[in-house]
Amino acid sequence: MPDAVIVSACRTAIGTARKGSLAETDATVLARAVVDESVQRTGLAPKEFDDLVLSESLYGGGVLARYVALEAGLENVAGLALNRHCAAGLAAVETAAASIMAGMDSAVIAGGVQSSSTSPMEKKRIVGTTDWADWMSPSHPDSPEAPAFDMSITVGWNTAKIADISREEQDAWALRSHERAIAAIDEGRFAKEIVPIKVTTSDGSAVVFEVDEHPRRGSSMEKLAALKVLHPEIPGFSVTAGTASGINDAAAAVVITSDGFASEHGLKPLATVRSWANIGVTPYENGIAPTVAIPKALSRAGLTVADVDLWEINEAFAVVPIAACKILDIDPELVNISGSGCSLGHPIAATGARMVTTLIYDLQRRGGGIGVASMCAGGGMGAALVIEVAPA
Repeated sequence: MPDAVIVSACRTAIGTARKGSLAETDATVLARAVVDESVQRTGLAPKEFDDLVLSESLYGGGVLARYVALEAGLENVAGLALNRHCAAGLAAVETAAASIMAGMDSAVIAGGVQSSSTSPMEKKRIVGTTDWADWMSPSHPDSPEAPAFDMSITVGWNTAKIADISREEQDAWALRSHERAIAAIDEGRFAKEIVPIKVTTSDGSAVVFEVDEHPRRGSSMEKLAALKVLHPEIPGFSVTAGTASGINDAAAAVVITSDGFASEHGLKPLATVRSWANIGVTPYENGIAPTVAIPKALSRAGLTVADVDLWEINEAFAVVPIAACKILDIDPELVNISGSGCSLGHPIAATGARMVTTLIYDLQRRGGGIGVASMCAGGGMGAALVIEVAPA
């Protein structure tokens, strides 16, 4: 069985939805930027790609991947749209890797795109009437304990209770996330992964967007402590906007090939995909889903928590990585060393591929090793992907 190797990894900078630099930029434009860059970085001819797998979320259906393939001159390449809510970007990488390892494909572009700023509004006919109402697809059957449309309770508050996480712990994690993201930006750590993109902002200005704009430089424990909880009517509620992820716009993509194809075409692997796992838990337990997915993925690679050099555990809420560290005995110092959802933001369908991209370059700087990207996803789902970056 061939190894699935990642030979290119890139992303756009992450914008703050509706009021940021990408507010006027359509999802197809964001996706096109990372697909074009993927082709350019590999130097492969369009005919050498077998597929384009792009995750999308809340974008009204259709297949953005095929649309973008045509715009990018990849007429011979089919497109696949994937949705696993927050874990959709990881699912795209997994799907591409599986096809490579099965010997069905030789080179696949995989990733995700999220334009929360331009997501369409949907309507649905009210059954038994001729009336139509605004509608959003629920991630799971609604319940008071796990509301389908309030993740601050379903993920944030429930996880805080399950793992006994205090408000102070959440604030401290969120602050560190901002500090780490700002340090990564200032040190130029994202330079290799970010694709500059020319956009027109809401005021009509033409700019080159190339720096993540969501991290806050002036954050402090005092400012975070001053934020009101999102549900003051719930006794003890501890989740605030400051300990939640942002609503964001971005795209990210990797190119996955077989190890033989990479060798034949002179492509140096950045990483090897070792294993992955996707699991389900009850919606109430949504935020601790990574604690189930991670051991399963590591076991499939013959590894344990102790073998992992770096972690990306998405900060849908700060409680998610905190809980994973507590339950799985993970060293917090090795988790999200360049920021995550609370600081960089969470462009839903793009986040998984963004995490893989950042993890690759962070491991490279540290001389290689094993990395795990994991996240919870709406509906009570969890995902984890294991990669290995060889020593330079």
